[in-house]
Amino acid sequence: MIGEGAFEVLVRARALEAQGRDVIHMEIGEPDFPTPPNIVEAGQKALADGYTKYGPTQGDPELREAIAEYIASTRGIPCDESRIVVTPGAKPILFYSMLALLESGDEVLYPNPGFPMYESVIGGCGAQPVPVPLLESRGFSIDLDRFADSLSDRTRLIILNTPQNPTGGTIPPEDLRAIAELVVDRDLVVLSDEIYNLIAFDEQPTSIASIDGMAEKTIVLDGFSKAYSMTGWRIGYGVFPEWMVEAICMLQVNCSSHTASFTQRAALEALRGPQDSVTTMVDEFRRRRDVIVSRLNALPGVRCARPGGAFYAFPNFSDTGFKSDDLADRILQEAGVACLTGTSFGEYGEGYLRFSYATALDRIEAAMDRVREFLD
Repeated sequence: MIGEGAFEVLVRARALEAQGRDVIHMEIGEPDFPTPPNIVEAGQKALADGYTKYGPTQGDPELREAIAEYIASTRGIPCDESRIVVTPGAKPILFYSMLALLESGDEVLYPNPGFPMYESVIGGCGAQPVPVPLLESRGFSIDLDRFADSLSDRTRLIILNTPQNPTGGTIPPEDLRAIAELVVDRDLVVLSDEIYNLIAFDEQPTSIASIDGMAEKTIVLDGFSKAYSMTGWRIGYGVFPEWMVEAICMLQVNCSSHTASFTQRAALEALRGPQDSVTTMVDEFRRRRDVIVSRLNALPGVRCARPGGAFYAFPNFSDTGFKSDDLADRILQEAGVACLTGTSFGEYGEGYLRFSYATALDRIEAAMDRVREFLD
């Protein structure tokens, strides 16, 4: 298994700060907004009301009902609370799903560049990772020809992510339909990572689960960390085909028993309370996106696609002559800007860097000034 590069760079950036250096943090994928007050108050009330004990392994029934309503309204598919498992963060959905489905020799298609935990968990389960390139020329949608050629009789799982980390790209509906046509009659499962579903700027992302024939073979991964700025609360969930739920609950009870009871009450308030904070945050991310993309495209030898969601820019620096690892390191050490090398997201990330614009606009402007000065 491998680690997550963002946390490694954070440690190095903190070490520079301890030496008195000013570092602009654009490495961590964490909203810089506070958790909305109504959600915090709900968590505090839950603690005061005694939600400090064991709870159901599958999750608070009231929360699962609210999630089912939310999924039905945002994905346009019928959803019953019996198909939902609430987990301590969204990463367990990756682990539980792969542990339940994969055996040695199975193959898993996954996006590359992509969230590094995909490849890590696939390998950790003894399966074979099969990277499918995301193409800058297609807005970082999947290379459909490569996808079709990569399918085999050993393909057991396909991972999709839209909007994406690290590129901010989205998979357009026509590409999802093309993927569905290729896999709907195959003996495999799709894991659709939709953690950034609410952070979309131009159009609402489509879930492959909404395409005819796909709901019964799709796992939808989602959670509260990004859209509700609840990264430290550690609460996510999966929507599973009915036949998988019992196995997933068995894995959860053996691993963590259940998700913290008071965080589930806070999550319930997130879904059923006011949504103004989400709208405000997404509007601000949109504003920041427009600024950072413009500034990156003005740099010599750099081009940057316009991300449709999440809060990441994934500029192409290949014409500068630098390798991604070296460039990210030098920008941190010499310019005081912490970002991530594209190769921390897979082999097809060479030539790219990832900048998280989940930081104040004035700091984004300052970071771009520093990168320009470095390149000049």
